[in-house]
Amino acid sequence: MKLQHSIMVGILDRYADRFTEFQPPVPLEERMQRAARIPGASGVELVYPADLTDRERARELVSASGLAVSAVNLNIKSEPIWRNGSFTNPDPEIRERAVTYLTTAMDLAADLGSDMVTMCPLMDGWDYSFQVDYIDQWRWLVDGLKRALDHRSDVKVSIEYKAFESRTQITVPDVGTTLHLCDRVGRDHLGVTMDVGHALIAGETPAMSATMAHEAGRLFYVHFNDNNRGWDWDIVPGAVHVWEMLETIFYLEKLGWEGWLAYDVFTKHGDPGDAFEATIRSMDSLVRLLDKIGRDRLQDLIDNATPAEATAQLLACLVD
Repeated sequence: MKLQHSIMVGILDRYADRFTEFQPPVPLEERMQRAARIPGASGVELVYPADLTDRERARELVSASGLAVSAVNLNIKSEPIWRNGSFTNPDPEIRERAVTYLTTAMDLAADLGSDMVTMCPLMDGWDYSFQVDYIDQWRWLVDGLKRALDHRSDVKVSIEYKAFESRTQITVPDVGTTLHLCDRVGRDHLGVTMDVGHALIAGETPAMSATMAHEAGRLFYVHFNDNNRGWDWDIVPGAVHVWEMLETIFYLEKLGWEGWLAYDVFTKHGDPGDAFEATIRSMDSLVRLLDKIGRDRLQDLIDNATPAEATAQLLACLVD
């Protein structure tokens, strides 16, 4: 399987939590130059509006980098206007602004040679019982997406689901809800960004989540990262869940999926560009491990071995 590696250039920028700053702010020009130096990277994921306020400058930087734009990532969570939600905000003017942001991101993606907008509506949800009207929220979300998607059909919109953060409950928390949302909106160019780390914290098996989305014709984009299932720590794939990462790659290959893999990996230690380089090396090593074990052998373990025997054979492959 030939992996298409994309760098999320926003992660090369400032990184902080509520306690401390781990990485300083970095201008887009420097981030694009750093992304272009990462071995194995062939694409970038840019953020709207942060990276694309100057469209012409962004186009020049993309051209100079020699990298393709895998997707435009629509940020509808960071600005103060989204504090009470974007597509589910009680204020109709703010809901309309969310629609406008999405249609603008679609136009920018096309202008940059991409056919993909990915968005994670983290402010659409709730924190307490009786805080929001679930009927209104769902209807507003479906209606807003319908109107935005009718803007153009040559750019896909991919929903990145997440169980929690920034809300304690998010309106699209898992793959099943996201696929249901796609069906309710009823537009073929609406699909799923399967973030492996988000699948983990949702209690999912990422390979199964990818399979569900693909079989529905809705697997548009994939983010790889890892965590301990307790929180979305965005660490290097395989740092915790080696077998889940390997199984996800195995099924993406088995399904014949050929889309982009973008890496939602933050680092508190060292240079973020170096962390991306290590991430790509880790992914390539997982593919080599697949080669070593053998696809036919893995399928035979699935079809014929007991789980205990399969586990023993897989572990033996690491030391033999």
